[in-house]
Amino acid sequence: MTSSGITVVLLSERLDAVLPAAALSALRSAPAVYAGAGVPLDFWEPLGVDGPVPADLPDGSVVLTTEPDAYPDAVVIRTPEPAGAGLLDAAAVMDRLRSPGGCPWDAEQDHLSLRQYLLEETFELLEAIEDGDRAAMREELGDVLLQVLFHARVAAEHADSFDIDDVATDLVAKLVGRHPHVFEGHDPAVHDATSQQHRWEELKQVEKKRESSVDGVALGQPAVALAAKLVQRVKRAGFPVDLLPEGDDTGTTLFAVTALAKLAGEDPETELRAVCRRFAANVRDAESKARAEGLDILTPADWRRFWPS
Repeated sequence: MTSSGITVVLLSERLDAVLPAAALSALRSAPAVYAGAGVPLDFWEPLGVDGPVPADLPDGSVVLTTEPDAYPDAVVIRTPEPAGAGLLDAAAVMDRLRSPGGCPWDAEQDHLSLRQYLLEETFELLEAIEDGDRAAMREELGDVLLQVLFHARVAAEHADSFDIDDVATDLVAKLVGRHPHVFEGHDPAVHDATSQQHRWEELKQVEKKRESSVDGVALGQPAVALAAKLVQRVKRAGFPVDLLPEGDDTGTTLFAVTALAKLAGEDPETELRAVCRRFAANVRDAESKARAEGLDILTPADWRRFWPS
């Protein structure tokens, strides 16, 4: 089948019946328009498509198809896909897994059973970021996205349901509402990144009708991160440093160290994680050196001898 002298409109499988604006002129002037591979004739025929692709294509005809290599000599007009179009595939796969005939394990999960995986994937992403491993970051971001899609799909089955589109719509409204300097042209309260952080918290407090500066702080998060977040919130509310907890017990001491680090502009959770990672690496290094000398059990003296300097 010759393809010279014809125009191919390459449709997106993700976007279904979306026609590119660049194809309108060719469609209006074409002597005939045909439905090629991947294009359902029963949908397009009522819209003016003349039928399936014939054995001999008339010169100047247009073929709608999803197969990019079917007509190598044709003029091709592609349907542009917006950034994020791949998310449609991800949502469709999640829906298939959760629907009847999908995965039995996926079908049994609920919000509570999925909690552990959200935590695990988040920590794995954090580790990939700390390692600077770009390939792992890409994979782990996908795993975190899966958790969002999974929870939204489960939520769609509840009596008070919402779905992934509701989640995305709420997110867009939040981002637009908390960035008036971007979407409304100007906000005199925002002139740098620090002022934007303060403005974000102000808008959030008004939006959520919060009565306390610490409302909305997740108390279930790790203790160091929790202490840092509480200090960050009260600092913005003008809290005086001399009212921070005082005492000699372990908890108060840890809180004080965390508070001072946060007030100094550091992230104590990140700092402590870095120390933990270095310590774990040193332990492995010492044990490896000991094994090389045939030692499986180390005495305090052995630990000191093999410990990295």
